[in-house]
Amino acid sequence: MAKTNSGRFFEDYTVGETLHHAVPRTVKMGERALYHMLYPARHALYSSDQFAQSSGLPFSPLDDLIAFHIVFGKTVPDVSLNAVANLGYAQGRWLAPVWPGDTLRSQSEVIGLKQNSNGKTGVVYVRTTGLNQHDEPVLEYVRWVMVRKRDVDAPAPETVVPDLPKALSADQLVIPKGLDFTNYDFTLAGEAHRLSDYEIGEQIDHVDGVTVEEAEHMMATRLWQNTAKVHFDTSARPDGTRLIYGGHVISMARALSFNGLANAQMIVGLNGGAHANPCLAGDTIRAWSEVIDKAETDAPGVGAIRLRLVATKGGDPFALQGEDGKYLPDVLLDLDYWALMPL
Repeated sequence: MAKTNSGRFFEDYTVGETLHHAVPRTVKMGERALYHMLYPARHALYSSDQFAQSSGLPFSPLDDLIAFHIVFGKTVPDVSLNAVANLGYAQGRWLAPVWPGDTLRSQSEVIGLKQNSNGKTGVVYVRTTGLNQHDEPVLEYVRWVMVRKRDVDAPAPETVVPDLPKALSADQLVIPKGLDFTNYDFTLAGEAHRLSDYEIGEQIDHVDGVTVEEAEHMMATRLWQNTAKVHFDTSARPDGTRLIYGGHVISMARALSFNGLANAQMIVGLNGGAHANPCLAGDTIRAWSEVIDKAETDAPGVGAIRLRLVATKGGDPFALQGEDGKYLPDVLLDLDYWALMPL
């Protein structure tokens, strides 16, 4: 019996099965230091204990996307080791802050399968939950990924495509216990813009750009223990390139969005997302955002802003799709999320 794990292929999945992912991981302040080294992340709530305490929290939690990357990385050996590409996200909710010293693990339920018309690949839909050492859920999301078949002659499973709402409503968002923005310090946060200063439909060019190289991508992907072959092995893709991990693009775009959205402090909801085109070493990532919706919450002084975050590797700001409705070739990421912002 083989001792090594060659990963699952499309025909190995069954709708309804639960996958328990190895290996639990304890996260501490070194995680933040590495994250802030890799990305120009500057949101104050994730940078300063003092700022977090003035906002009603006991101290500064780890960045929301650190939690996402760790929970995601745990799923790769069982979900996307033999992936062609990660295709999209939906129904993501951050359910509790992740504190230094927490131990995170992941589990996923297979909720959909659809073989592609070429008969060589299929799409697997999973709902993943990240849990801490107290078995409390800290994060949940749905994603779907294109996975190779081991045997192209294997019969196609019954097609099950989950019905996924286009967006979370504001009342579905979980606000961290104690969060209070009534004494929010806009000077220390870096910008004066509050929720009422943003208009639905407003677009923001985040101006800055970062050129992605192999070194930091490889470091980040190893940091999150993401073992997908397309990120490491140049023989895993027909063109001989290493695909930049989509989460690396998400974190880079989110960090770039600080310029114009410095007060969008915490990501609490992920409505949808698509990795529109591959990102490769040498690409320069730029970002722009569009305000989709705004809402008040029950927390003192805390509002919620729904944003479309688009990462590109060039082209005109605010250009997204062509006349055919398809993403333009320069678009890397189209992400729809909710963040918390002072009213």
